[in-house]
Amino acid sequence: MTPPNATASPPALSIDGAVARIELARPEQHNAIEAGDTERIRAQLAEVDADPAVRVLVMSGQGQTFCAGASLREIESGAMTGALFETLTDGVAAVRVPTICALNGSVYGGGTELALCCDFRIGVLGSRMSVPAARLGLCYPVAGLRRYVEALGLGVASRLLLASEELDADEMLAVGFLHLLVPREELDAATATLAARLASLAPLAVQGMKRILRAIARGDVDLEEAKRIVASCAASEDLREGLSARRERRPPEFRGG
Repeated sequence: MTPPNATASPPALSIDGAVARIELARPEQHNAIEAGDTERIRAQLAEVDADPAVRVLVMSGQGQTFCAGASLREIESGAMTGALFETLTDGVAAVRVPTICALNGSVYGGGTELALCCDFRIGVLGSRMSVPAARLGLCYPVAGLRRYVEALGLGVASRLLLASEELDADEMLAVGFLHLLVPREELDAATATLAARLASLAPLAVQGMKRILRAIARGDVDLEEAKRIVASCAASEDLREGLSARRERRPPEFRGG
């Protein structure tokens, strides 16, 4: 539970060229999310979305835990609700650019949903995950439950949410929660490598396909919108640059237009 007298450290946004990073900065509280953090992170996501130079967003945390979910103290006081937390996870899931969750340690409760909202998840050896909602008497909102089923399947979602099982790092990788598992000292390098790869690709195509893939997973694809995205990429300077670069055997220089 969040200590009542702990000093709040807000999540920090930094942007370095094409890569933005939001870091949870409350390690003494296992990076628990407070009500004020939801608005702050949503504002940071809006800043990322508004910057055309940003092509990748990394989410991570300080300390040994990525995120312990919503602050239990604020759940008890009523300051934090499932609906409020949902505004944060919906915002992360909807961000324009591809997202990487660099899990600097174990992850619990709503922190697992926050990670599921990202497109890629890199974990570290020795970490663990669990969702103690059923042990506390909480029922997650529909949008959150849907994310577990979409990403992990009903069987794994049931293990995590109904049986409140704890998974170790190897199991997190095996069930598809993690895309990559590395030693802790290699997390930054592995994250930087993936971020650089994503940033080097055609942004219109990457962002367009991300949008369509998310809609497919939700089961609510707007076919007309999908056609517009496909047509926009087909008519783009990026496609012409990609084809020219391949023909000329050189790295492409995509500008997002």
